[in-house]
Amino acid sequence: QVQLVESGGGLVQPGGSLRLSCAASGSIFSIYVMGWYRQAPGKQRELVAAITSGGSTNYADSVKGRFTISRDNTKTTVVLQMNSLKPEDTAVYYCYADYISLTPRSWGQGTQVTISS
Repeated sequence: QVQLVESGGGLVQPGGSLRLSCAASGSIFSIYVMGWYRQAPGKQRELVAAITSGGSTNYADSVKGRFTISRDNTKTTVVLQMNSLKPEDTAVYYCYADYISLTPRSWGQGTQVTISS
């Protein structure tokens, strides 16, 4: 079992930046993909960005060129650097982890990101 703890959310003005971190602990050797989803009020949860154990990345079209996902050398922390933030980026951001086995996906507790002037 893997535990995911997020940090770094908050309130920022349009055009600003935020950095979200997700620290994994537990059976991290079995993780294949880590990433971030977000859910705005009244909307479905959507994938924002993901990174595989091999370093391949995937981004939602709406964040390409503005967000960057990265992972530390120990592969225990994933960071989402968010630049040029827009009001439509406002949402609760959830870290997740998928595994090489049939282990169900793990989720973090979520962190609020609010873009407002």
